Amino acid sequence: MNNLASLVEYPWITEKGSILQKNGKYVFRVRKETTKRQVKQFIEETFHVHVTKVNSMVMPGKSKRVRLQPGFTSEWKKSIVTLKAGEKIEQLAVNIATGKE
Repeated sequence: MNNLASLVEYPWITEKGSILQKNGKYVFRVRKETTKRQVKQFIEETFHVHVTKVNSMVMPGKSKRVRLQPGFTSEWKKSIVTLKAGEKIEQLAVNIATGKE
């Protein structure tokens, strides 16, 4: 499990992610080499829930400029984890109205 813990970086909490939580979906930022099976195994072992589906996508880097130097931010990967109906991850429960846990 130590190896899996290094592959899943942290939960990606945004406004859209908070809306997805109502449907039992949670968003995590993961390392680019992480597979769907590894994400599923880590979430099930860590939070003791049943994962039904994992959707992964690589988010492209954006062009940025610092003073006169153009550059790009790094691309990154996120995974949307769907849980079995009726289950939720208590540690990540966010009140959408207040934004507090």
